[in-house]
Amino acid sequence: MCDQDPQRITDLEMLTRLYGEPSTASLVKELDHIHPHYRAFIQAAPFAALATCSPEGLDVSPRGDPAGFVHIEDARTLMIPDRRGNNRIDSLRNVLADPRVALLFLIPGVSETLRVNGRAEIRVEPALLERFAMDGKRPRSVLVIHVETVFFQCSRAIVRAGLWDVSKHTARSELPSTGGMLADFSKGTFDGQTYDRELESRVKSTLY
Repeated sequence: MCDQDPQRITDLEMLTRLYGEPSTASLVKELDHIHPHYRAFIQAAPFAALATCSPEGLDVSPRGDPAGFVHIEDARTLMIPDRRGNNRIDSLRNVLADPRVALLFLIPGVSETLRVNGRAEIRVEPALLERFAMDGKRPRSVLVIHVETVFFQCSRAIVRAGLWDVSKHTARSELPSTGGMLADFSKGTFDGQTYDRELESRVKSTLY
């Protein structure tokens, strides 16, 4: 039998020796409900990343709308409208297989983020869909999340990244265009130039 690689962490004991115990602050901040302080963060957030899982794999997808788009039904329930997209429905398919989900809320200009873990279900009651209508259009479904843990994440990652520092922002033109990528991926069978030319107007006309 080969000796264990001392440079590879393979169990919890090794990991704990490496990192030590968590600080008191990192533990006391974790709650099993949406405290009024955490409510303020959720209501101010126009963006969240939704993580889901299933036996087939993992997924993290963006969710965004005007601030407060994630509705706080009560201290242990969140509701997220599923807006128009590309119909891959990776997140929703995962929820059907495994209801466990995680959310990471971001607020532009604020360095702390908020994390929520829980279990989700997909609801389609007409009255519920109507509550989340935008521009006269209802979402196809609403994700109802039963909250299990909530806690804020300290600012270090956002500060290190300079995420809100405009001087560090990258111009979109410095990266491959979406149409150009699709043309390459399809080996030239996809009309990337037309896609890029119509992209801005298409996004504006199909938000909801």
